[in-house]
Amino acid sequence: MEQSLGARLIHRNTHGLSPTAAGERYYAACIDILQRVDAASDALTDEQRQPSGRLRVSLPLAIGVLELGQWLPAFQNRYPGIELELSCSDQFVNLASDGFDVALRIDGPLADASMVARTLAVADVVLVAAPAYLARHGVPQQPADLANHSLLVYAGTDPSPEWLLCANKDGALSRVPLHGRLRSDAMTSLHAAALAGLGVAAFTRPTVQAEVARGQLVHVLPDHALPPRRYYAMLPSARHLAPKVRAFVAHMADHYARI
Repeated sequence: MEQSLGARLIHRNTHGLSPTAAGERYYAACIDILQRVDAASDALTDEQRQPSGRLRVSLPLAIGVLELGQWLPAFQNRYPGIELELSCSDQFVNLASDGFDVALRIDGPLADASMVARTLAVADVVLVAAPAYLARHGVPQQPADLANHSLLVYAGTDPSPEWLLCANKDGALSRVPLHGRLRSDAMTSLHAAALAGLGVAAFTRPTVQAEVARGQLVHVLPDHALPPRRYYAMLPSARHLAPKVRAFVAHMADHYARI
């Protein structure tokens, strides 16, 4: 080493070994480098333990607006180092070209075959209406009664022309053609219309559970069910995900597992 450095680092004599002035400087510089390496390692380890940084998330309106109060406070309390940037739209996105870290969606195909989907929940779909609406128009007792009611119809991506209701008791299927005075491609509009007493609407249970619990909405035909819908996270890859992405997806999976 002395030969490669072109300097004597150690005095050698019959009394033993001792560092030269150059050796002491070299030793101090090496210690400084090692300490910097240790600090960098500690910082990286801390980052892995406590996710941080900006996280860009694409969400459908149901999750990003109507369900926001159910999951966001707990996430921010648990991960104060993560700065969330939410984009709320029912349109599908391309993670890479649109600059998102992760996207959550409810049913529908993946926008990009290279993406990976992780199921967060399979949610029941329920019919609801406001108490005031039911007081004016009566409570449907069977699927056929819906022909005499105002239906609030979703007209977004690949809308269905009917509701397919399955009886919980015997599995009998009833097809309800979708008619009504209001159609919208935004679930938020239908949600507001249902609360305003304008008709009967279909939502996933997590979207309306708070309003049902408060008595603002009432289950209609509770002994029938519509086909369930899948909540999933859309990821660029299952491998090498940033800690902040893993934390967000795990939090949402835990959230839907509890409700």
